[in-house]
Amino acid sequence: MRQTGEIVRRQIEAMHSDVFELGLFRLSGAADGLDAGMLPRAWDSETLLRSIAWLRLENMRGRNIYIRPQGEHHLSLVDDLSKTAIDRMKAEGFRPAAIVETSHQNFQAWLNHGEHLPSNIGTAVARALASRFEGDTKAADWRHFGRLAGFTNQKEKHRQSNGMFPFVRLIESTGEVYREAGKLVANVREQCEREQDARKKRDAAFASVPVVSGADKSIESFRQNPTYGGDGTRVDLAYALYALSRGVGAEDVSAAIRSRDLSHKGGERRQEDYVERTIRKALALQRSQARGR
Repeated sequence: MRQTGEIVRRQIEAMHSDVFELGLFRLSGAADGLDAGMLPRAWDSETLLRSIAWLRLENMRGRNIYIRPQGEHHLSLVDDLSKTAIDRMKAEGFRPAAIVETSHQNFQAWLNHGEHLPSNIGTAVARALASRFEGDTKAADWRHFGRLAGFTNQKEKHRQSNGMFPFVRLIESTGEVYREAGKLVANVREQCEREQDARKKRDAAFASVPVVSGADKSIESFRQNPTYGGDGTRVDLAYALYALSRGVGAEDVSAAIRSRDLSHKGGERRQEDYVERTIRKALALQRSQARGR
């Protein structure tokens, strides 16, 4: 237990937070059915270290042990990284503050930006890092859990031939701010501001267009309409034109379009561009139709 405590201490010192949120997760489909789901805790470092024995017990009972800083913070987690990606991060000025090997040759990296980031910027930065280094973009947001080293990875697919589960290993724990932090955060902030300005202009354009109150059809009714032949792009545009002309907000239209899988459009940024273009085109068509009346 002393070794586990030292590993945990090194990781939380590298992550450097006043309070940590712990998530003790156990799959709902566990055969014995005991205490399935997430068991949350919020502890300062001292309390966390005093609780190692209890965490070890829960880990042996099948719970995976996860950690993240509480509230908005100065870190980004990049998940599902290869050794090659870790080496490239270091070479390009993105040396992680902590590196955790979650299973054989699969890594998580915590990057220290040197400043607390608001949630929207934190999410955008995490996505930029995950995209650049081929991490898991779906797990990239401002408050994602990472694994706490010193405990076993209880996923069944990692069970070893001897029936045991592998330990999550702490590879590095420097706590340092990566060299490119200032440049990356500044670039992401600028991009977020541009996107916010574009949304304001779009919303202003929408506000100037006459609308008919009440949208009775959902996007699903358009997807099931044989008129569009299953063409998702045609469906998205037709629904956007219909919904916007009936007073549905642009954010709600965007959410409806995103209710289908857009991964074939590319990464998160390309998907966002596609949704923005669809809404702009629908607004332009709406204005054209209004002038023709």
